Amino acid sequence: MRPIRRKGADEDDDAALLRAVARGDADALATLYDRHAGWLHTRLTRRCADAETVREVLQDTFVTVWRSAGSHRGGEAGGWLWVIAARRLADARRAQAREERARPGPAHDVREAGGAAEPVPSAEERVLAGLEYGDVGAALDRIPPELRDVLRATVIDGLTTRETARLLGIPEGTVKTRALRARRELRVALERIAPDTHPLGGTA
Repeated sequence: MRPIRRKGADEDDDAALLRAVARGDADALATLYDRHAGWLHTRLTRRCADAETVREVLQDTFVTVWRSAGSHRGGEAGGWLWVIAARRLADARRAQAREERARPGPAHDVREAGGAAEPVPSAEERVLAGLEYGDVGAALDRIPPELRDVLRATVIDGLTTRETARLLGIPEGTVKTRALRARRELRVALERIAPDTHPLGGTA
């Protein structure tokens, strides 16, 4: 078997590792983990302060890689891994939110007594939730697919312009142009559906 280079490997090498993982090669998965777990952990930590959640999301990410490596169709492996990790983090946040809503406690009692309302979700949390349901999801369906893909990658999955370009197979300049157009068109669509909803803030 050809030895796997751990340092300075290019994307072709990562793609070869993923093909090996798809064939059930656990050593290839371990090498992929060694190569990418560090920066994934760092990026997840920037988006989530709970160390235990980050640890679980990182573990779930590589479990998903083990199960779905065969679905990788080229492009930057790092970008593909981050898409998985970001989605697992979104899943974890939704699960935590459901548990908090179901858990009785002081906040529940205050609400029933007519006290303060529940904390308002952050803009990022609203967008993440909106991908699955609600006004943002409906608005996303109204913009062209090529703009929607860029918005999902850059806003939802947190990829850089370069990572998005490699993931989608388009130039970086095209990513920037589409991101600006996507935000404008999404705002227009949101104004028509829910005039008070502004989850994306300023320009890209």
